[in-house]
Amino acid sequence: MEAGDEEAFATLYRRRQGAVYRFALQMSGSPATAEEVTQEVFLALVETPGRYDSARGSVAGWLFGIARNRVLRWLEKDGRHQPVEEEQDGCGSDDARSGSVLDDLAERERLEAVRQAVLALPTHYREAVVLCDLQERSYEEAAGAIGCAVGTIRSRLFRGRELLAHKLRQSRCLT
Repeated sequence: MEAGDEEAFATLYRRRQGAVYRFALQMSGSPATAEEVTQEVFLALVETPGRYDSARGSVAGWLFGIARNRVLRWLEKDGRHQPVEEEQDGCGSDDARSGSVLDDLAERERLEAVRQAVLALPTHYREAVVLCDLQERSYEEAAGAIGCAVGTIRSRLFRGRELLAHKLRQSRCLT
């Protein structure tokens, strides 16, 4: 790709675009921001392909690092989150008529509660939770993307999970 092979770029894009988009969405809560961040990540890759250093980590970690920086800039600029909208809010509804509909509704409401709780985490804990738990990245990849030590990722992940569990217990969506 560094030599200008368009097919190599297309292959990398196809393999990594979805994960970068999901990371940006889970960090920002905004589909529009996630699309913009994903576009900016791959544009940066096209403009400066020589910046990637395999000795410093994986390509995925490097791409997440770029995405992280773009999302953080967006969060600082706007100073707010725009949560992903779902059809229902809250943790319970008496409107459903059948068991399967009620189960589906309850599941959607639990997922929305988890999304909201993740978005409410302080950014440094959210990054660790999103990368390690939602994106299933290793501690090493997450540390490379964030630019910190593996031990820092572990402690942020532990604390982020504690805060997340507390928020979900408060909402009574996971008991």
